[in-house]
Amino acid sequence: MKKALTIFIGFVHDFAAGCWAATVLGVYWLSSQTFSAEVNSVIFGLKKQLFWTGIICVVAVFATGAGRSFTYVDNVYGPDSEKMRKKMLLIKHVFLLLVFGIGIWWQYSMVF
Repeated sequence: MKKALTIFIGFVHDFAAGCWAATVLGVYWLSSQTFSAEVNSVIFGLKKQLFWTGIICVVAVFATGAGRSFTYVDNVYGPDSEKMRKKMLLIKHVFLLLVFGIGIWWQYSMVF
């Protein structure tokens, strides 16, 4: 059961990250289009929904990421490889935290 939960958490983590990226691109695309005045309020509502859906996706990414940190505790690759893996994971997560932060700020600036 633990292996199945580990796989499921990984899938949700990756899926939520992809969905967040899709919401950013959706808001960008809607912001780059020209709409008539009567359609603008509907588009604004849609952009707000995409923004908040993106925030929910980021929360899911963080929550499942925390869950993943508890499921990948075995020394699978050996001590030397495990040290390198942890270092690379740290670098990746700092980079992705910046990407999420800049992406949320950019998305917010296009919506509000």
